[in-house]
Amino acid sequence: MHETDMTKALIVTVQNWWNEQPDHPKISQVHLTVGQFTCVEPASLQFAFEVQTRNTFLEGAELVIREVPLIAFCHRCQREYRPEIGVQYACSVCQSPMEDICSGRELKVDRIEYAAESGRV
Repeated sequence: MHETDMTKALIVTVQNWWNEQPDHPKISQVHLTVGQFTCVEPASLQFAFEVQTRNTFLEGAELVIREVPLIAFCHRCQREYRPEIGVQYACSVCQSPMEDICSGRELKVDRIEYAAESGRV
């Protein structure tokens, strides 16, 4: 379950940011973009985040995941298409092998929502 290791890395990334903040704000949400081709299971990531943040500075924070579909570009057809992960990666029109991935490999923190002394940021 690589989601556990990914969650540990996510927590370290957020903690590094949090440690740099002079007032150590209360984090309410961590927004994450996850591409479908990363083979990360959002439900497993949610579970690992909930378990690993207990009794930490992130306890009670919500992990908000936005999934990005796998989209490839076919050079022969000159068009984008959506491969079926684990089923069909070749172009659905001309059957050319998947060469260029336009989206679906993302795995990044988009933003962190927190409460500052003067209110929500």
